[in-house]
Amino acid sequence: MKRLAGLRTVLAGRDFRRLYATRLVSQSGDGLFQVALAAYAFFDPQRQPTAPAVAAAFAALLLPYSLVGPWAGVFLDRWRRRQVLVGANVVRAVLVLAIAGVVLADAPLAALLGLGLVVVSVNRFFLAALSASLPHVVPRRELVTANSLSTTSGTVAAFLGGALGYGLRLVFGESGGGTAALLAVTTAWYLCSSLVAVTMAKDLLGPDLDTERSDTRTALRDVAHGMVDGARHVWQRRAAGHGLVAIASHRFFYGISTISVLLLFRNYFHPQAVAAGLGGLALVLGATGVGFLVAALVTPVATRRMSKQTWATVLLLGTGVIQLACGLPYDELLLVAAAFGLGIGAQGLKICVDTLVQEGVDDAYRGRVFSFYDVVFNVSFVSAAAVGAVALPASGKSYPVLVATAAGFVVTALVYTGRTRRLSRRGDALPAVP
Repeated sequence: MKRLAGLRTVLAGRDFRRLYATRLVSQSGDGLFQVALAAYAFFDPQRQPTAPAVAAAFAALLLPYSLVGPWAGVFLDRWRRRQVLVGANVVRAVLVLAIAGVVLADAPLAALLGLGLVVVSVNRFFLAALSASLPHVVPRRELVTANSLSTTSGTVAAFLGGALGYGLRLVFGESGGGTAALLAVTTAWYLCSSLVAVTMAKDLLGPDLDTERSDTRTALRDVAHGMVDGARHVWQRRAAGHGLVAIASHRFFYGISTISVLLLFRNYFHPQAVAAGLGGLALVLGATGVGFLVAALVTPVATRRMSKQTWATVLLLGTGVIQLACGLPYDELLLVAAAFGLGIGAQGLKICVDTLVQEGVDDAYRGRVFSFYDVVFNVSFVSAAAVGAVALPASGKSYPVLVATAAGFVVTALVYTGRTRRLSRRGDALPAVP
């Protein structure tokens, strides 16, 4: 009943519903875009990707934004975040149309990845703006529920968009023209999200202006110092800081698992049947999406019975056990089951950490902190890709890597719970939410 009451309270807010709808429409478009990109780059019958090739693709898409992300935070703390949401979607729509042109022209894959990294960078900026905006449209005591609903529903929307993209690819065909048609549909999704964002008041989502802060030019010049201040700010709020470290570690090991699964379905289970491999990967992604949805339902209930830190530890331990139990046989169906369990762990942990950060940082720092958070998130995955490129064979099958990733989840849980217990004994934990 409390869970339903919390959902009713959150959904009763008109402004939250509009922010929520902006996220859902945009992230379903992300799913369409990701399917088009993955199918063209990794599941083209003319290409058989290796671990280094997959790692290079992920690095090309994620690393550049990891380097410019701190500058994005400066703008999130100055620009109207509602305007950021509107503009980011329009920019992505134009870029996706450009990618469709690249596909039709049969240009080198590097050109597609180059434009793709810009789309992904704008998307990360968009998501950071959403996270920084959320405390402006819900009461602080409902942040766990709001995070659970919005971020998880957004991810599920991305998976549903991906499922739609997979279906449309079957209709449009595997040719470059089919991929371009799928990208054209993606453009419409981004424009619709922009139209939803326009319905919110310009100043609704902040930022709360700090009259003593420097002008934008000075802030950009001093961005490195500003990011150090942001990192120091979040680390001083130890509950949030420890959460960031835990999710960075989780993201690293989760990234290795992701690359392994992609290679398994492309090169191990169905080396000659590309369509079957893509279909199997779609099942894995669908199971992950269902796991995310379950995490959204379970996490608010769990965090009413235990602290967010304890629940995060339970999720990390469970992830390690599932990784080992379902991964060792290297069976397709068991990997789908593992994807479900790891989806619960990944999304449940992110909900907890998002909330710890939102509760613990000042709004004047929130944009920089969430951009820093996003950088940590991406760098962890790129680091995983680099390790995977060296450690994984082209087939993706490696017992030592599988055991090491499972152990990594467990060690992360043990270190995190030790840190948070020490924090609690010192009395430095965040005050209870009223």
